[in-house]
Amino acid sequence: MQPTPDFSAPKLAKSLLRRRREGALATLMEDGGAPYCSLVNLASHPDGSPLLLISRLAIHTRNVLADPRVSLMLDERAAGDPLEGARIMLLGTAVPASPEQLPLWRRRYLAAHPAAEGYIDFTDFSLFKIETSGLHLVAGFGRILDLAPDRYLTDLRAADALLEAEASAVAHINADHPATMNLYATQLLGAAEADWRCTGIDPEGLDLQCERSTLRLEFPERVETPVALRDMLKRMADIARKTE
Repeated sequence: MQPTPDFSAPKLAKSLLRRRREGALATLMEDGGAPYCSLVNLASHPDGSPLLLISRLAIHTRNVLADPRVSLMLDERAAGDPLEGARIMLLGTAVPASPEQLPLWRRRYLAAHPAAEGYIDFTDFSLFKIETSGLHLVAGFGRILDLAPDRYLTDLRAADALLEAEASAVAHINADHPATMNLYATQLLGAAEADWRCTGIDPEGLDLQCERSTLRLEFPERVETPVALRDMLKRMADIARKTE
């Protein structure tokens, strides 16, 4: 891949953080500090940080409890040579959910992984957020660079009202406006018609999912309140209808 004028490293990194549902987690062995890598499922916090649900029966969880430093690799799973696809290597610290954080993290994780409902409350399972210190992006020739967190995470300041309303907004959208979600997916994002549902909303966009397929609908402007969200969703629906 050659560099192009419209290439945006932050935009690509944000997309991978929002859309990927699994990744390779690297931890340090509790005994000796040797590197250890494992496959984990993940969701995204409203700011884009990865959320993990891991069991204390797993080696990687015991490693994290002994030393919270981690690295996480996410890739776009493009067809053909996997080395030609984009990927990010995220550096950070795995932090467990506090009682205050747990409801939000739990809801976001279950939206991405509904099957986890059957075991998320087991006593050996815990939710962790990777608080990142930076990432390394590889997206082809001439597209290799490092990004600081403020380049790929979503600023949640001034968006408290939106975050408080997110759960009810997602439930309302999925119950009353499934056709609109399908319209976004097919007309604005080029996806096939399917049972698309909303899994999360943040100031910069909306996440859609159908089984293991995921999409990211970016808003043209930042949204910080429920009223602004309603107006934005109507605006995006109007644009989508014009493309039919």
